[in-house]
Amino acid sequence: MSRKFQCKAVPSAWLENNGRRLDCGPYLSGAMEARELLRQLPNIKEPLSSLTEGIYHAGRESRLWVDSTEYGVPFMGSTDVLASDHSSLPLISKKQVRANPKFTIRSGWTLITRSGTIGRMAYARNDMDGIACSEHVMRVVPDTSKVKPGYIFSYLSCRFGLPMILSGTYGSIIQSIEPHHIADLPVPRLGEIEDQAHDLIQRAADLRSSANSLIQDATNDLIDALDLPPLPTKNVSNYGCSLIGSSNLRSRLDATFHCPSAIVAEDAVRNGRFPAENLSSVTERLFKPPIFKRIWVDSPEHGRQFISGIDAYLYEANDLRYVSYRTSNFDEFIVKKGWVIFQAAGQIYGLFGRPIYVSGWQEDVFCADDLYRVVPKNEVDGAYIYLFLRTPHGEVLVKRQASGNSIPRVWDPHMANFEIPWPSPEIRGQFAAPVIEAHNQIAEALVLQRQAIALVERTIKEGGR
Repeated sequence: MSRKFQCKAVPSAWLENNGRRLDCGPYLSGAMEARELLRQLPNIKEPLSSLTEGIYHAGRESRLWVDSTEYGVPFMGSTDVLASDHSSLPLISKKQVRANPKFTIRSGWTLITRSGTIGRMAYARNDMDGIACSEHVMRVVPDTSKVKPGYIFSYLSCRFGLPMILSGTYGSIIQSIEPHHIADLPVPRLGEIEDQAHDLIQRAADLRSSANSLIQDATNDLIDALDLPPLPTKNVSNYGCSLIGSSNLRSRLDATFHCPSAIVAEDAVRNGRFPAENLSSVTERLFKPPIFKRIWVDSPEHGRQFISGIDAYLYEANDLRYVSYRTSNFDEFIVKKGWVIFQAAGQIYGLFGRPIYVSGWQEDVFCADDLYRVVPKNEVDGAYIYLFLRTPHGEVLVKRQASGNSIPRVWDPHMANFEIPWPSPEIRGQFAAPVIEAHNQIAEALVLQRQAIALVERTIKEGGR
């Protein structure tokens, strides 16, 4: 539902049918119109609950975090279910997950954010099977003997299913939905269309799993090729002691810059198998655009799609927003295919420093000023730089650059002297190839997902044919 001011006259019967709710959500979300259209559809409609093995969330409880995969499993928050990279998820205790099996996610489930920002949806892929997930995410577990999982996801994500989910929202400060709010949601049976939608969604999920595997395998291969040693920790703000020369304190006195992990990573780069080069000497440009005043417009006719520092890490943006072409320094904010960007403002234990290889839906969009830009000389170099920055050593070396107490930031002078192992063009190309292929798969997966949702929408709009 739009946040713009809206007025609408509704029949009193709508209030009667919605428990006499007087908040505007159920009536402005489009849910009532969607229900009326579905009512007129000649196809059989079944309640969502009758097509599932359960609709639930994990329940609220304190979390016990651990540092090792020996004792924990990866844990997704409500934003993480939409993220393209799950390699840096925190670990929750296996003991806690065993005590509450509802934490665990299985492939083929539809995941719906249910608190705060409501209605964001993801289809659980094979590489998400067995990991834990927040109580702020609702699980829709399809009964595969009655319905294909991909169709359930496509329908709930489409412009007929999503408004009905949002209409159940309650709460004025922190909005929420509960499983019983969507249990009776009508699901039209569309015959062969259900199979087609499922196949498209499953192909998209398989491509994303394959892409993640390619990137992770390439990362591990690069660590081995560079002979990078294990680090004490990836968290540069953890307590530690380092012994350094006084000359190293001339430019930076902050402890995180000289933390043990950063010292180990720096030494490995400078004394590794391949020569180390300053990032500024092997790229076209390094920069972070200025803070700007956002001039919002309603359509791409008057502006360019805007993505925030959070949206950039997702398979697609949460919301379509557009920034006016009249924005100062407009071209400085547009990111291009093959660039590397990373979050360069905020707390260093979150997304800070995590690299993104610009491709697919991110190409030529207006990107927030909080994301630092690395402009390579070509796409192959960009893919190699991305791969190194996503190693634990690259991540630590970026995070150590942060300065500032309230909102740490990375600035151009910090990155100018950033050192990176720089092998021959042939070797860089070998490591870049799987990265480029993986991002082509990610882009294809988004196309397939959109096709599935559009197929379901078109079929319902045309009367179920």
